[in-house]
Amino acid sequence: MTDPVTPMDPIEERRLASELFNHVWALLDTPERSPELDDAMVHAAHASRWHWGRVGGPEQSAVGEWQCSRVYAVLGRPEAALHHARRCLELSALDVVDPFVEASAHEAMARALALAGDMDGARAERNAAYAIAVDLEDDDDRGVIESDLGTLPID
Repeated sequence: MTDPVTPMDPIEERRLASELFNHVWALLDTPERSPELDDAMVHAAHASRWHWGRVGGPEQSAVGEWQCSRVYAVLGRPEAALHHARRCLELSALDVVDPFVEASAHEAMARALALAGDMDGARAERNAAYAIAVDLEDDDDRGVIESDLGTLPID
């Protein structure tokens, strides 16, 4: 199927995807967001993911799905969080994706499962994320995963 959207300059589209991604992080860090800001956060996450799907590869798409899952988890919407966590896991299973992204995918699934009340599944996904994180060569990447896993609402 051909994309009916008029193509953007790829460099401009990558810039836009990145700016939207960073905007979502700013909104996630905003204390006491209004319902309007919550909606803006959802829309920006999906817009970023859409643009990355057009100009990025599997890794950028997986990270976009991870961010969508995180947004929905923060908003307390387990069904949507699970949907995007599953997509992130599917994309992160590709050989071309960095292990950091794969660990992040398991963290997203753990968070979404915990939100949905499946604590056994959440623990299994948390453990899968830790197993990957242990072998990450970059200390900062490992620290990001461990920090995110430390915020999971499971024991």
